[in-house]
Amino acid sequence: MTTAGITTLRADYANPAHAAALVLLLDAYASDPAGGGQGLSAFAKANLVACLAARPQAYSVLAFDGGQPVGLVNCIEGFSTFACKPLVNVHDVAVLASHRGRGIAEQMLAQAELIARERGAVKLTLEVLSGNQPAMRLYERIGFAGYQLDPAMGSAQFLQKWL
Repeated sequence: MTTAGITTLRADYANPAHAAALVLLLDAYASDPAGGGQGLSAFAKANLVACLAARPQAYSVLAFDGGQPVGLVNCIEGFSTFACKPLVNVHDVAVLASHRGRGIAEQMLAQAELIARERGAVKLTLEVLSGNQPAMRLYERIGFAGYQLDPAMGSAQFLQKWL
């Protein structure tokens, strides 16, 4: 998919250029305050692509400006027990600071959605930091909304427990 000089494509984990782009972009994202402000560990850099490739439920979308990697979306397929169908969690959305505000994340998410639909997924999920208003505006504009079953029970909260 190409729009405004930006090409998005499903990453081929066996392609060395795609593998290098994925690690470069995820490291840039992890180094950004929105990604925690600390780059990837040497272990993650060395093993990430092989570990993703070993998981058939994982896929990634890359964005290139010419030959320069500028964006990444990592997705992991899960399962909706209520719908008894797959769901896809958009785990990482990263665009280099130099390329933000150009619609690249929206273009990558459209590609990620097409792949999710091909897999028969019932929905996409993602988490976003409450202070990341530009991302929140994008997600809401393209159809994401807070998760509720019954408004009287409130909205779902994303929690974590490190192991």
